[in-house]
Amino acid sequence: MPSSASGDATPFRPAWYARGGHVQTILGFFARRKLVWTLPVEDLVVESEPGIRILGRVTWRPGERSSAPALVLLHGMGGADDSTYMISMGIVAHAAGFHVVRVNMRGAGASSALTPRLYNAGLESDLVAVIREVARDVPSVFLFGASLGANHVLLALGRSRDRLPAAVRAAIAISPPVDLAACSAALHARRNWIYYSRFTKQLKATYAEVQPMSGGYYEAGREIGVTTVREFDERITAPYGGFGSADDYYAKSSSGPWLHAIDRPTLILSAEDDPMIPGDSVRRFARSGSVTLEMMPTGGHVAFVAPTTAPGSFWPAERAMAFYLSPRVTDTDPSPLEPRMAGSTRR
Repeated sequence: MPSSASGDATPFRPAWYARGGHVQTILGFFARRKLVWTLPVEDLVVESEPGIRILGRVTWRPGERSSAPALVLLHGMGGADDSTYMISMGIVAHAAGFHVVRVNMRGAGASSALTPRLYNAGLESDLVAVIREVARDVPSVFLFGASLGANHVLLALGRSRDRLPAAVRAAIAISPPVDLAACSAALHARRNWIYYSRFTKQLKATYAEVQPMSGGYYEAGREIGVTTVREFDERITAPYGGFGSADDYYAKSSSGPWLHAIDRPTLILSAEDDPMIPGDSVRRFARSGSVTLEMMPTGGHVAFVAPTTAPGSFWPAERAMAFYLSPRVTDTDPSPLEPRMAGSTRR
């Protein structure tokens, strides 16, 4: 395990003007907007199921790959491997001695050319496939998920824990929508029109991009007239994902009911003033003893802007590294390398 940056994180103390859910969320965007990934990258393509290829951007540490752990990161709705919170976390992890694997959900970012299909909140199987492939090269794997990606991480740790390699050591979930129905209702509050209109626009644009490449799998023009994320889920996500309705999709894809099953050290970081995720929706689920919940009084959605050593004032990156390198995690034994998965390529 890396030995640097192993102390406690800087306390979360945002400036007086940086308090409040909307202020934090918007500040997070502007504080990180100039972050770009400048380190060398290797593409990792993993087939999670027949015809479904997932793209990861990997930055290896110098030397033998088996000499360092890997951090696998997954973005939220509308994001991709270049999401700035992923870049901030990746920079911190790489500097601390980790290989960094920034994963695109199916159909997100550059992966749309590989797999013209759409992701949804319940497809943690794609993340599990990438984790299993990475684990064949490294002694230990750590997980980071933000927003919808955090839901995937928690589902992988809970619902799909029997499919995870033993190399998975710990995880952090930032602003996870563990109760998708409650989060959908909060997102669509009138005061949040700026968020749901932006997400809806992104989802419709992705559908319009993927549909012509799908070989007729998706119906042309189905996104026309959609004005909210819930409408998109009702009209597109649910039927194409095998769900009966948006409500059925939300119920079957929420990670909250699986928090009790998690057996790896896991930190959930959320904010009371998150505009999209009600605090009660996170607190109400039973959690195993392996899960720690930190509810901050402020922090917004995947923001937590405060003085920190992490780029873009993204305090969760510093908090995550302190958690990964804490005795609770490092005192467990590393695991042997996993065998290679079929269908994976590196380029």
